[in-house]
Amino acid sequence: MTVMSTAETGSATAEIDTAPVVDITGLSAGYLRDGDIVPAVHDLTLRVRPGEIVALVGESGSGKSTTAHAIIGLLPDTARLTGGSITVAGTEVVGAPERVLRRLRGSTVGLVPQDPMVGLNPTQRIGQQVAEAVRLRGVRGPAVDAEVLELLRRAGLDDPEHRLHRYPHELSGGQRQRVLIAIALAGRPALIIADEPTSALDVTVQARILDHLESLVRDSGTALLIITHDLAVAADRADRVVVLRDGRIVETGTPAQILVDSAERDPYTRRLIAASPALAHGGDPAPYHRDAAEPGESAPVILELRGVRKEFRASRGGRGPNIVALDDISMRVPRGRTHAIVGESGSGKSTALRIAMGLTAATAGSVRFDGVEITGRSWRALRPLRRRFQLVQQNPYASLDPRFSVRDSIIEPLVSFRAGTRAERRARADDLLDQVALPRSFGDRLPAELSGGQRQRVAIARALALQPDVVLLDEPVSALDVSVQDQILTLLADLQEQLGLTYLFVSHDLAVVARIAHTVSVLRAGRVVESGPTATVFRAPVDEWTRRLLAAIPGRRAARR
Repeated sequence: MTVMSTAETGSATAEIDTAPVVDITGLSAGYLRDGDIVPAVHDLTLRVRPGEIVALVGESGSGKSTTAHAIIGLLPDTARLTGGSITVAGTEVVGAPERVLRRLRGSTVGLVPQDPMVGLNPTQRIGQQVAEAVRLRGVRGPAVDAEVLELLRRAGLDDPEHRLHRYPHELSGGQRQRVLIAIALAGRPALIIADEPTSALDVTVQARILDHLESLVRDSGTALLIITHDLAVAADRADRVVVLRDGRIVETGTPAQILVDSAERDPYTRRLIAASPALAHGGDPAPYHRDAAEPGESAPVILELRGVRKEFRASRGGRGPNIVALDDISMRVPRGRTHAIVGESGSGKSTALRIAMGLTAATAGSVRFDGVEITGRSWRALRPLRRRFQLVQQNPYASLDPRFSVRDSIIEPLVSFRAGTRAERRARADDLLDQVALPRSFGDRLPAELSGGQRQRVAIARALALQPDVVLLDEPVSALDVSVQDQILTLLADLQEQLGLTYLFVSHDLAVVARIAHTVSVLRAGRVVESGPTATVFRAPVDEWTRRLLAAIPGRRAARR
């Protein structure tokens, strides 16, 4: 292993004993702001050889994506390369004309972007999009269709003969990600760059996507550069881990050396590991910050679902059988506790949350909030209760109005319910900023001026504005890097203790659930397959599906190496 501190050497170099696919030497880059170049990458040296899986990890702003985009010449116009060299398969990228870079993209380097809905054209069927990538390699005629099918099969897409005729919105997130992998493979590249390829996917789909990428690399000798903030993914999948901080490499080595058993880790790496729920306990997702004891039957229940069923029409015309999203599910949420709903995509988690809030009507069953039946209530009849339960959404970048200042976003619920005078609302916003550990001066900022973690703190402050009894959280940390995720989870736990809040917490990340939840319900295909205290369910799962979910948690494989 080569482990170096940039404070001592000025750069870190991974020793490679074969000709590298990517050879970066002394790379420095920055972004233009107000006429000055703000550094983003400093004197970075990195090599990736054929058949090697290298993970580039670090917090947001560490320089991961800047490095990846520099390799394929896709930096934005505001970016400036201020030093160093990048060669890809022997071709110098720095200063290369666009025609050279276009030839490299696809044929030599394939990219799997983070967001599959942004990476795919919503107006074209997926078969057309894969075929376009195949034709760029010079394939023509019937051979194109045959290769499209083969690529989709290699990428792990089920039933490719039928899927290729569908549009991106007709596929799940995991299926769309497989299409992007097929497109990346179409040019038979020497290197695949996967930029946060599984950050929005549940653990089982994530495991399948990473399994396919790993097998493709092993079978073809293609190099794979994974850009990720998820240290658990890096620990499981990489041959070599490169840790970035503020654009500098602070450590590089094997997963075992860097993430699992090295006593010589850099303090920054140790902080990242401590913030990762899946790695902090050696791959064991047992709860460690919450009192996991189950409340007795006499504990007051503030939210209860009984025998809830939800069906959706299969089509506008009403033809065909209805789709059953929830099938006779029940759960009880004691006051002042956190109950989590977990399961893979399509299991019914978000539907259950919407029904619990009264945003979606149940087909059958009962929902009671603090002893009051809310099933079947009209919007007007339910409104007086709405101030007592509030929602924190998944995406901090989309949940705030970009035209509103932070202060206006926080007081919006107060205005809606006509609570307080203008001066009282402003004072309340300042108090809430204090509660979520943001400076009061942030009240005058727009969302675009905040980081993802700061925006999520604003969303939490807004949810608390009306002093609710219950806060419902829909994947509130899935879009955040591990250190910011750790801060938000700690904030939620502290607020619960201070204010006596009750949380209904929806997540696909079982390691996060282990960190935050007292009790948990595991959903599969709209049914509760297991429920109980989080410690009991995770340490001794009874249902086979729960065991599969736990086995798929990233980081567990690395812990057992």
